[in-house]
Amino acid sequence: MKIGNKNQISILLRKRILDFAVKTEKAHVHIGSCLSAIDILIETLVFQMGSRDRFILSKGHASLALYVVFNYLKKISNKELASYFEEGTHFGIHTPGSMPDLIPLATGSLGHGLSFAAGVALGYKMQDQKTKRHVYVMISDGECNEGAVWEAAQFAVAIRIDNLTVIIDKNRVQALGRNKEVLGDGASVAKWRAFGFNVGTCNGHSFADLSAGFSALNKLKNNRPSVLICKTIRGRGIKSIENKVVSNYTAVTKEVYEEAILNLKS
Repeated sequence: MKIGNKNQISILLRKRILDFAVKTEKAHVHIGSCLSAIDILIETLVFQMGSRDRFILSKGHASLALYVVFNYLKKISNKELASYFEEGTHFGIHTPGSMPDLIPLATGSLGHGLSFAAGVALGYKMQDQKTKRHVYVMISDGECNEGAVWEAAQFAVAIRIDNLTVIIDKNRVQALGRNKEVLGDGASVAKWRAFGFNVGTCNGHSFADLSAGFSALNKLKNNRPSVLICKTIRGRGIKSIENKVVSNYTAVTKEVYEEAILNLKS
């Protein structure tokens, strides 16, 4: 599956997100976070991860973006994906706990993914020192408000969990305000470096930048976990909600959908 033009994949999967989001009518599906995270998810899941690596989406409210990538990878069938947001589905607005082989942790209550990912990565190291299966976990910059994130970060450094990569979707906006106006910038290079992580930064909407960011971190062999801070735009592609707090709860109405489709083609 690791073939194809990345930008074309992005357009395809952004349209799928919008197609499913508009079906929910007035329900909010966290479209802002889905559109800020999708390119990072494509690069990570399709082009970076090995077949035995694991991925945890700690910011579970971006679930729809994860589902369409899994569908692209044929890990979720078209029939399964078509059940999104319907009665009895596994695929809701937050990631489920009913598919542990594919989605190892149900998330939505923020702050828990990094702790879980650190434990899984440590388990892999204990099982096989030579193979070192890698664990990737995506968190949000707003999620860095959670104390559990920093407890897990300190643990990962202390235990030298070097097969762990944290990916931060840094769109600078959280549920009810801008990060700098709530608890400040928890996704800063200085803070993560102070905790002992290898730190990289990139444009989270540039596949060349994302690839280079992962490559630079992969070359480091110093027994430290890594973090890639990806600068993104909340609601990217829907100009009326881009980088706005309201994007967290915006329903994808027919009007919003048509605007987004036009922007996709431009």
